[in-house]
Amino acid sequence: MIEGAFWVFGYGSLMWNPGFHFRDREVATLTGFHRSFCMRSIHHRGTEENPGLVLALDRARNARCDGLAFHVGAEHAAQTLEGLRERELISSAYLEAELEITLRDGRIVPAVTYVIDPDHIQYCGNLPLEEQAEIIAQAAGGRGPNSEYLYNTARHLEELGLRDQDLSWLADRVRGLVA
Repeated sequence: MIEGAFWVFGYGSLMWNPGFHFRDREVATLTGFHRSFCMRSIHHRGTEENPGLVLALDRARNARCDGLAFHVGAEHAAQTLEGLRERELISSAYLEAELEITLRDGRIVPAVTYVIDPDHIQYCGNLPLEEQAEIIAQAAGGRGPNSEYLYNTARHLEELGLRDQDLSWLADRVRGLVA
């Protein structure tokens, strides 16, 4: 159980839409996982009949993921954790973990992190990028078009100076598909 102030690692929509109060925000790196459209979305960016794809942290040897770490003060800890669990654990495809991340200044801190459960029915790791683009171009869910989620994440990474080659390719390809 987390008590007091804590860090949260964001690699997708948490970067551009955290939805909670935080004291500080730092670029950070998580090792052992990579950002991937490896989760079928049946709530936020798709439906059960027409699933979309959302990003998840997928475990892989020698992998790393750059994102944002948010420092949540003790006064907002309980409310933030409750909100994160409601948002991220909606279908149990994500697992909540406390993993070490490295902040840009070199500090290593534990952070609440949501990683994919590779045994969950919504897991779809290793889809070819073209197939991902086709799904993202046509799916929409309770929080809007799947393409909007992709565009916002890719743009935010670029604004932070973080390059994700697959996301950049996907954003360009999906723009072409929906044009």
